[in-house]
Amino acid sequence: MNKYELAVVVSAKIEDDERAAVIDKCKAYVERFGGTVTNIEDAGKKRLAYDIQKMREAFYYFIQFDAEATAPAEIESRVRIMDNVLRFLIVRTDEK
Repeated sequence: MNKYELAVVVSAKIEDDERAAVIDKCKAYVERFGGTVTNIEDAGKKRLAYDIQKMREAFYYFIQFDAEATAPAEIESRVRIMDNVLRFLIVRTDEK
């Protein structure tokens, strides 16, 4: 099992319960493809470096998880088409 981190930038124009549903769906995708979520960090509302879909601010979430090497590609393909997700990135975290 490898350690990964999924960074998700969620639209600031949606309500709190909708935002929670987006993160729960991301968590469900990780678990669906054999991963185990170890931590979810809510980094809060931050200003974007540039406007995305005419928005200047968005909410940032970081989901750490353990999974096999094939899981990130499957998760990416599902998160890519999710509504209210402006940007996302999955990176493998090295153990130090």
